[in-house]
Parts: sequence; C-alpha cells; structure tokens
Amino acid sequence: MTIPSVRKLMVIGVGVGDPDFVTVQAVNALNAVDVFFVLDKGPAAADLARARQAICEKFITHDRYRTVTVTDPVRDRGAADYPDAVRRWRDERAERLEKVIDAELDAHGVGGFLVWGDPSLYDGTIRVIETIIDRGALTVDYEVIPGISSVQALAARHRIAVNRVAGAVHVTTGRRISQGLPDDADDVVVMLDADLACAAYRDEDIDIYWGAYLGTADEILVAGRLGEVIDHIAQTRADLRQRKGWIMDTYLLRRHPVPPFQ
Repeated sequence: MTIPSVRKLMVIGVGVGDPDFVTVQAVNALNAVDVFFVLDKGPAAADLARARQAICEKFITHDRYRTVTVTDPVRDRGAADYPDAVRRWRDERAERLEKVIDAELDAHGVGGFLVWGDPSLYDGTIRVIETIIDRGALTVDYEVIPGISSVQALAARHRIAVNRVAGAVHVTTGRRISQGLPDDADDVVVMLDADLACAAYRDEDIDIYWGAYLGTADEILVAGRLGEVIDHIAQTRADLRQRKGWIMDTYLLRRHPVPPFQ
C-alpha cells in the first residue's frame, strides 16, 4: 500500500523581537524545519529580516535548513470594502505560497513560517494555510507553536496587568476604535493602528500605555493620561517611522475611574 505524501508545516510564534522570548517549544520546532518560507515585504522590513535570521542562527543547531523568499502581494489598504480586500490579498498570498511549497518542499519535508508575536493574534498565516488546504491542490498538515505576543510584552514592560478585577478586556484595531470605543470594556488593547485613532478621545478620562519596537534595542515606552501624552506619542511615532521606515506598536487604553470594588 502506498502511503500518501504529506508535507508538514510549522507555524512558529517567535515573540516580539527579543530572542529570549523564543520558547523551548519554538526552539524544538525551529530545529525540525527543512525549509523556511518568508514573505518579502521590501526594504522597509530589512530589520525584521535580520532579526529573523538572528533567531535562526541562535537556536538552530544544524545547517541543513534553507530559506525561500516569496514576494508579498500588495494589500489595498484604502479599499471601500476592507474585509473583501483582505480576503483577496490572503488568497493571492495562498496562491503564491502554494506554488513555492509544491516546488521547494519535499513530499515528506517540514516547512516553517516564523510569525512575530503569536500566530493566533492578528496574524494571517493560519488562514493562508487553511486556504491552501481548501484549494485542494496540496496535501499538507500543520502545527501551531504559540509565542509571546506584543500584548504580553507591552503589559510586562509597563509592569501592569491587562485586566482589572472582574473587568472585561477588549482587543481590537485602530480601524474599529475610530468608530467608537466599546461600551462593555474599560480596558481596550489596540493593535494595527496606523493613524493613532485614540487621539480622538484625548478629552476623555483615559490612560494610555504605549510601546513601539517591543523587545528590541529600539524599544520605547510612554504612559500617562491620554490627553497629556498623545501629542508626544504622535511626534515620537512619526520620527521613528521616518528614521526606520516602519513601525510596530500597540497600546492599552484604560478608562477611569477605577471601579469601586478595586
């Protein structure tokens, strides 16, 4: 009986910048990979490429692996139907990756994707792999290795807990809070906010805990009343983006007053 060939894919969360965030489970997964597939996002992401390479050099104990780079398709960030634009972008990613996995990974080989932070939190790699599986042209299996997320790193660097006693935590995007803050959560973690949508709430009784390039040598933190520090954050963010060509940041908004049972 012929056993069907199944390529194995490892989606490996490697934390946010600091190699010390890489878990033992992730190290074991890194050493199991034959081919790493990397989406090339252009010169602006060169720092991330170097950080990825440094992680591999630090933790992989053999030289049998190799890296295959795939040009990342351009996403239409200004589309009127944003969810549809994301789906089309994801489908194009899946098509490109499907071709290189088929061409570069042996029938019983192990392919790897290094994901910043955690693969389950605002990352599309799992959905892309599911799209490849749904297309039916390749038989693949995959495993997800969790990582230290930017939310965890942000809270640790600011020495806070994300939640308060009996309180809800809402994790969302800048695009969503530009339409209003949630009514049912006093602690709101915001990711993927290219325009600092929180500035619209500068007159409300809110604290902000902000961090950029978390876990790297360029890490910078700002905390305080939103109305008092938002202009400083905006200027700092603009200067950093100009200097480095890219920025990765996230923040927690915390409403006041603190509930009386705390």
